[in-house]
Amino acid sequence: MKNRKIIFLDIDGTFTVPLEKPTPLAIEAVRKARENGHKVLLCTGRNMPIISKDILKVGFDGVVASAGSHIEVDEKVIFDSLLAEEDVQECMDILHKFGVYCRIEDPYGMYMDLEMEKLVKKAVPNKTNSELIRMKKELETGVGIQPYSKYSKMGAYKVCFICMDLKDIEKTKPYLESRFNYVIHPYAADAVSFNGELIRKGMDKGEGMERVCQYYGAEMSDTIAFGDSMNDYQMFICAGTAVAMGNACKELKQIANSICENVENDGIYYELKRMELI
Repeated sequence: MKNRKIIFLDIDGTFTVPLEKPTPLAIEAVRKARENGHKVLLCTGRNMPIISKDILKVGFDGVVASAGSHIEVDEKVIFDSLLAEEDVQECMDILHKFGVYCRIEDPYGMYMDLEMEKLVKKAVPNKTNSELIRMKKELETGVGIQPYSKYSKMGAYKVCFICMDLKDIEKTKPYLESRFNYVIHPYAADAVSFNGELIRKGMDKGEGMERVCQYYGAEMSDTIAFGDSMNDYQMFICAGTAVAMGNACKELKQIANSICENVENDGIYYELKRMELI
């Protein structure tokens, strides 16, 4: 991998506008980088079933999915780890106890509480909260999300949540914080709801990047990460070079090595050009 980079791209708010198709320049950026000998992988909170064909057909060397819990490289699964169902149910019981509602993601799909659906529908996302923007679009279009009754209860990759008061999330932490990182997505001062994710410690996007580097025999110093939201934080901490999108939340911009154009303005393409990788 000498003089070659491994490029990790978040999807929503980074490679694409949430639930929209990749632009011609985003596609060109990926294809030219690979032609020049660099590896390009998606690194997303999405589970595999909800990564659209429009994205996958662009052509990648692999996918770090489910925030690092499932990894495919060179068309084979190199890592997969589900949270045990008893732990999933414990998370749900604790979250529900304090008025926090859930979405479960497993190898087959996404499953949402009815109460979470109600809150998502009436939420007004901060412009930097690409996760909530995507969830609202999924509900509006009927793409991806199924009712919780369809969940197989065979274990899950992660639990996402939403509530009406940040204090309710704090009340759950004494029960879960020793085992899970809490990712809270950006919210406006007048927000009526707050959303985020429970991600197992040692099972995040940064850990996923390290597993990919081990597979290739590469150094983390040779990695470049592009992202926009708080579930990209660990990816930025671990990356050799971290690039925040222009539309990224302020917390990511503060730790980024550089800030590129917004996703709508093909930031990935222009930053890779500046780096002389394409």
